[in-house]
Amino acid sequence: MQKGSTAQTEKSIRFGNGPGRMSGPIVKPKDRIGTIKRIWQYMKKQKAAMILAIMMVLISTVLGLLGPLLIGFIIDQYIIPKDISGTIRMAGLLAVVYLAASLFTWLQTYIMVNVSLKTIQMLRQDLFNHFQALSLKFFDKRTYGELMSRVTNDIENLNSALSQSVIQIFSSVLTVAGVMIAMLTLNWMLALVTLLVIPLMFFATNKIITYSSSNFIKRQRDLGDMNGTVEESISGIEVITLFGKEKEVYNKFSDANERLRNSAMMADISSGFLGPVNNFINNLGLGIVIAAGALMAISGMTTIGILASFVTYSRQFYRPINQMSNLINTFQSAIAGAERVFEIMDEIPDLKDSEQTIEVSSFKGDVSFAGVSFGYGGQKSILKNISLEVKAGQTVALVGPTGSGKTTIINLLSRFYDVESGEIRIDGRNIKDYKIQSLRSKIGIVLQDTYLFSGTIMENIRYGRLEAVDEEVIHAAKLASAHGFIKHLPARYETKIESGGTNLSQGQKQLIAITRAILADSDILILDEATSSIDTRTEIEIQKGISTLTKGKTSFIIAHRLKTIENADMILVIRDGEIVEKGNHEELLDLYGFYYDMYKLQFEN
Repeated sequence: MQKGSTAQTEKSIRFGNGPGRMSGPIVKPKDRIGTIKRIWQYMKKQKAAMILAIMMVLISTVLGLLGPLLIGFIIDQYIIPKDISGTIRMAGLLAVVYLAASLFTWLQTYIMVNVSLKTIQMLRQDLFNHFQALSLKFFDKRTYGELMSRVTNDIENLNSALSQSVIQIFSSVLTVAGVMIAMLTLNWMLALVTLLVIPLMFFATNKIITYSSSNFIKRQRDLGDMNGTVEESISGIEVITLFGKEKEVYNKFSDANERLRNSAMMADISSGFLGPVNNFINNLGLGIVIAAGALMAISGMTTIGILASFVTYSRQFYRPINQMSNLINTFQSAIAGAERVFEIMDEIPDLKDSEQTIEVSSFKGDVSFAGVSFGYGGQKSILKNISLEVKAGQTVALVGPTGSGKTTIINLLSRFYDVESGEIRIDGRNIKDYKIQSLRSKIGIVLQDTYLFSGTIMENIRYGRLEAVDEEVIHAAKLASAHGFIKHLPARYETKIESGGTNLSQGQKQLIAITRAILADSDILILDEATSSIDTRTEIEIQKGISTLTKGKTSFIIAHRLKTIENADMILVIRDGEIVEKGNHEELLDLYGFYYDMYKLQFEN
């Protein structure tokens, strides 16, 4: 049984911009600092690992700073005096220093990868949990592919940035500070020369990052759009093929793919300027240092060894700044993705429990609607002032033209949406007084469009009551007349269901859904065209199972085959969102009204 789900509305295959399409002018990140702070809230939960990584950074940075000092010392004290043995000995020490620096650098990377993956795991879990708390109103406005893009692509971009960037930024800051101190200690004049190109570097970096930032946001949006197009095309492949719309779908995907290519190209090209520009500035700075150092060495203001140390330090000084520029560039994509993730997490569920809501162990089954009106997404009202009283154990049938509001009544009873006016009561209490999960767990729903999960038939049936043993599952299948076809399958109840249940007929899938509802044994039952895809012979067989299922339970049955609801205790005729007729089968026929015309039309046909 599918608890907490609603009738699956047929998704149309859209060939223009539809709900969920994120279009419009491209803007800069709304709150870059705020987003970074929220990411940090996840990372700081791993303080021990972060402290250990920082220790590794400190050690590797100190060792990295020690190298150039040793190089200058070796040149001045051993190479220029031509001390071969001393040079070999010190060269060995230098090799050990650099080897140890590499080892600690690897360790810090290893630790940060684990920190990053744990952070992403928690963030992804929170996002997924938040999806479960959001109402159907939220999903009505967005394509599934676009939402999946946030769970996968956007979070993965953040993962790449965290694992590569966070500790490197800290390492770069320490390296720049350490190198500056070392250079000032060795020769303050050369140190000032080294700083000459820094303003130019920061100016170029700021300009490039400002330009590329909006392109990264647009790339993420276009990626979400393309994923939405792919999801629609795959889920609607039968409709596309049936109406011969392959060319239109191809063109739509081609347009989305082209937009993504263009935005990705702009993002990569604009950000790609950063490396070459900074490399040029680095080499310019190095050239200035060498020229100034050479003149100072010739004039006796410094030594060849110190100049060699400065050349190495200059590279160490510019490289972290260059790295930070590139890391900030990488963060543009990560922050753009993180903002899209937090945008979803900031969605406030419009359906939520209050502090006064109560758990319910079971329902007697009295249901009442009092002056209920409702419209989807602020549109015109679908239901208009609906009022009805249903006694516990009664079977109520809802009939009427397509779009009259039958399924909407069911959606409101299950509290997939809240009423705009009026109230719905179960056992004399407003349904808002019950915890949402508790309420839905006592309502069993069999939909017209059955959804089956990947797994075996046994697992799909047991979804109705997870603690049920195999014998209970089989017994429920026999009541629903599903056992007959299941026992002839290759692996019987252990038969694997392919994606979407494509290896089963629509009728077989509905039989499994009915079996699931029987196994759940809910207090209130909803059948939304539950037998619409079942042949007449099978329908006669499962009516017995449904009769057993509905016995003593309050049941709501949406049906177009009026023959199947002749024995209902009450039949509600819904037209244009209003109850136009009410009574049992015989009473409604005697009215010679809308129900009579529907019934007569079906049997004449």
